[in-house]
Amino acid sequence: MTHTMTCDNGFEGPSRRTFLTGTGSILGAVALGGLAPAARASASIADAAVIPALVIGTGYGGSVAALRLAQAGVDVHMVEMGMAWDTPGADGKIFANTTTPDQRSFWLRTKTKQPLSNFLGFPIDKAIPRYTGVLDAEEFAGITVYQGRGVGGGSLVNGGMAVTPKREYFGDVLPMVNADEMYNRYYPRANAELGVGLIRPEWFETTDAYQYARVGRKHAQRSNFPHVFVPTVYDWNYMEQEAAGTVPKSALIGEILYGNNYGKKSLQQTYLSKVRATGRVTISPLHRVVSVVPAAGGYSVTIEQLNTNGDPIATKQITAAKVFFAAGSVGTSKLLVKLKATGALPNLNGEVGKGWGDNGNVMCGRANHMWDPTGALQSSIPTLGIDNWVAGGAFAEVAPLPTGIETYASFYLSITRTPNRAQFSWNPTTSKVDLSWQTAWKGVSINAAKTIFDKINSKEGTIYRTDFFGAYKIWGDHLTYHPLGGAILNKATDNYGRLHGYPGLYVIDGSLIPGSTVVNPFVTITALAERNIEKIIATDL
Repeated sequence: MTHTMTCDNGFEGPSRRTFLTGTGSILGAVALGGLAPAARASASIADAAVIPALVIGTGYGGSVAALRLAQAGVDVHMVEMGMAWDTPGADGKIFANTTTPDQRSFWLRTKTKQPLSNFLGFPIDKAIPRYTGVLDAEEFAGITVYQGRGVGGGSLVNGGMAVTPKREYFGDVLPMVNADEMYNRYYPRANAELGVGLIRPEWFETTDAYQYARVGRKHAQRSNFPHVFVPTVYDWNYMEQEAAGTVPKSALIGEILYGNNYGKKSLQQTYLSKVRATGRVTISPLHRVVSVVPAAGGYSVTIEQLNTNGDPIATKQITAAKVFFAAGSVGTSKLLVKLKATGALPNLNGEVGKGWGDNGNVMCGRANHMWDPTGALQSSIPTLGIDNWVAGGAFAEVAPLPTGIETYASFYLSITRTPNRAQFSWNPTTSKVDLSWQTAWKGVSINAAKTIFDKINSKEGTIYRTDFFGAYKIWGDHLTYHPLGGAILNKATDNYGRLHGYPGLYVIDGSLIPGSTVVNPFVTITALAERNIEKIIATDL
């Protein structure tokens, strides 16, 4: 029997004991050989609905907020611009394979825009039908930002590398946040809920699927760079079964960029599965928030419903007592900048839109010798990193090239220390939001990455690959997978994400983090959301 208590806001909620039990490990809920069902949209939000809490977005921050609000007895509605991703396509799979992209792969494009655009001298992008696919390559002047589109946000399309920053670096990431609280309470909670785990070392050393990572490790060791095994949210037991041929393959047939059909524990299988189980949360996919203005009872929110061609097919006006912006760094920043500039929320302060960064992302490849094959079979889930942060300001993932053929190439995504921060601003001529990023700023990231790869090339007698990002282009300096900032904590908001000037409006996603987490960011976004929503529930509800 579940004991309940009456919350200050008059809602019935779970007892403290039940709430704390609910924040424990999800590992028992993840079945061996399969994962828990995704949170499904129970009904599209109705026009003129009046709701206690609206969460804009279903990524890491939004999922944390929705779960904790529901567990505290608050009814929540989540709106998501992308699709639900809970129905298989004609091939029986929900997501498209990386090597054979179709309309499911990209958000409203008629041609793919893959991060690695060329291979062996040939362009590899292809024509696809326009569709509300799972990966958005959003282009700004100077940079393309890759983002997940769908229920689960970025968790659908990322590599699953679940990294907690080293304690000594935390002051560089969130200097305004108590590090002891984060490392003693919120990081452990986030890692448990996300189902974070490490590869079994014995299997790593013997499986063909990680030959590429072992080669990367050998080269790092020979140049005296520290290497680390990186935790991930893939079900490692499942991957071993993939290798044994006893379950349908996912990571071992290259699924990653456009979603994993099986082994990855995305938010659909973790937080959003628990969200669904509360019975207090509904999710409306293919809904986009276009306006938020103060109104009696809280805020009047205008929402467009989209079809799979991206066209609005209905406009709805709802009232929400509290609104949580969780549309991701770019989505939240663009919306807030627009609302301030167009007079919907004129009292937002001047920090809105500032402090955006790319987490220092830069990519490169190296051409190895014939005696260093990286393997035709490559798991799509990276699990090894090269750490030169202290000496050179770079941490590099040893990334896969799951092409199905031997490439004799090592491929890397680096996260680097970079001071450059851009600003979102409203352009009244185009009625769109611009970003002031400059591609030249990536030079800092390239120089940091070179502290690793120049040395390895010199030691190994190897060269950079020049065929991955265009004709004779070494560096993938045109993109980021890790957008951060735009509504910085303790600047655009107070120290828990409350937007200045508007009680009941909150930011609870990666836009709070000032441009860098020094590692892959989603664990930090999740842990910060856990910290903030706990305070908001305790004091505002």
